[in-house]
Amino acid sequence: MGPTNLRQANQRAVLTIISTMPGCSNADIARRTGLAPQSVSAVLGDLDELGLLRRGEARRGGGRGQPATPLFVNAEGAYAIGVAVGWSRLDVVLVDLDTHIVHSERLDYAYPDATTILASLQQMIDAACAAIPDRSRIVGLGLAAPSDIGDPHSPIQLPEEQGILWRTIDLVDELARMSGVEVLSVNDGNAACWAEFVAMPTPRPGNFLYIFVDALVGAGIVAEDRLWEGAGGKSANLGAMLVTDTDGALRFVYEVASLNALRRRLGARGYGLSAAVAATRQPEAIEILATWIEDAAFALAQAILNTRTILEFEFAVMDVELPAPIGERLLSAVRSHLRKVRSLEAPPDVHAGHFGRPQSARGAAFIRLYRRYFSRELAHLD
Repeated sequence: MGPTNLRQANQRAVLTIISTMPGCSNADIARRTGLAPQSVSAVLGDLDELGLLRRGEARRGGGRGQPATPLFVNAEGAYAIGVAVGWSRLDVVLVDLDTHIVHSERLDYAYPDATTILASLQQMIDAACAAIPDRSRIVGLGLAAPSDIGDPHSPIQLPEEQGILWRTIDLVDELARMSGVEVLSVNDGNAACWAEFVAMPTPRPGNFLYIFVDALVGAGIVAEDRLWEGAGGKSANLGAMLVTDTDGALRFVYEVASLNALRRRLGARGYGLSAAVAATRQPEAIEILATWIEDAAFALAQAILNTRTILEFEFAVMDVELPAPIGERLLSAVRSHLRKVRSLEAPPDVHAGHFGRPQSARGAAFIRLYRRYFSRELAHLD
């Protein structure tokens, strides 16, 4: 690591301490980083120049010497846009350096229409940028999207003309043009997993599995304190894991446990999703939902146990793009099946995420800021 990278790594180490210990002092940082007090002071000067640091009112601890000055991340020092293009909705958020949501907007649709989605994205990004006085503080954009929109082999098929149009669109280039900032593309499961990780209180767990049930089934893994993305960014594709259904047949997880699978079951009996989840539910649709919950839970429990044989993790987190009471029923059923399915070790605990529903846009923005200001991996240093 050269002198420039070393200086950057020190800046990021210090900023990480300040973000996880708001109000810490120079001495606290020196103790936790192992840097000399003079080095800490120099790094803090760098962070001041970059506009990333906020100093509180000096406080005296009763001892000798200079009073300690509490240090905080300057939330307004940098922002990132997060965009999640999904099968049934579009989310755009603007987050600040302290991971607060400054602006958010959502658009629901029956399917991602390539003829209108770019115009919608432009309007939503412009609205996000207008939410702060200084647009130059927006340092990047994180894009979370399924990799197979428009792919003829995708589990969810669009109308043929839509598939053709999507194959001509480069979302990264389009978003860079719209926003005027660098765009980072991440897997939607990894993005949602990172949003959950950031929401956890410190000290954050170093190993956990994240699953979300949406149009398909997405996932992410934090292993040894890092987001486990793999070479192509798709390592945690649990939705494509093979499991057995309740009849003993081999199925992909998404074929059983996704909302698309639930919609297919309901559609075969002439119902839409609202017939099973809305306030005015239909009795037969309620029965179909109950059967799907059991079948989905069985598939998800197998996926969790299978993953644990490859990667150790402390617990699993699950979010569901359905009303909270239904999500809680599915979570309870997964726990039940984890106790029933044969395993060589005790089943892991599974609990609901902090947001209740997948937050890919939020996570994509968080990853963009993390790699720019906090990560000390060589690949993420300038």
